Amino acid sequence: MDAIDRKILRELQADASISIAELADRVGLSQTPCWKRIQKLEHAGVILGRVALLAPEKLGLGLTVFVSVEAPDHSEAWLRKFAEEVAAMPEVMEFYRMAGDVDYMMRVVVADMAAYDAFYKRLIGAIPLKNVTSRFAMERIKHTTAYAIAQPPKS
Repeated sequence: MDAIDRKILRELQADASISIAELADRVGLSQTPCWKRIQKLEHAGVILGRVALLAPEKLGLGLTVFVSVEAPDHSEAWLRKFAEEVAAMPEVMEFYRMAGDVDYMMRVVVADMAAYDAFYKRLIGAIPLKNVTSRFAMERIKHTTAYAIAQPPKS
């Protein structure tokens, strides 16, 4: 990726609904080369998709919970089953296998404590777990979907 590709990515992270004409103008290209660069970045898997970002609280989803899980079993079969079960739960926004004192971490977004309790019961009923710890977010201080895209070194 060169400096122009990086500019394109920064602009698209800020607003993916921007027109090709406006984007091309902002990054100093004409429309066709700009569009071709976007296509190249999509085919390379750098751009995974373009989405609308929603305000969870406006959708009645006011509770964010960070859920850590310790696994009772570290076999491939257990992990596959656990990953399938968790992936099917729409409340789970992010799901990671961790290094350290917990095995898995999830970010779960639900309406309220009752909704989380229902989620928790489905989670623990889906597959055996050793330990589940829930941490409730009181306030979202920073939230971004944009990655820091460094400038390439000057030659």
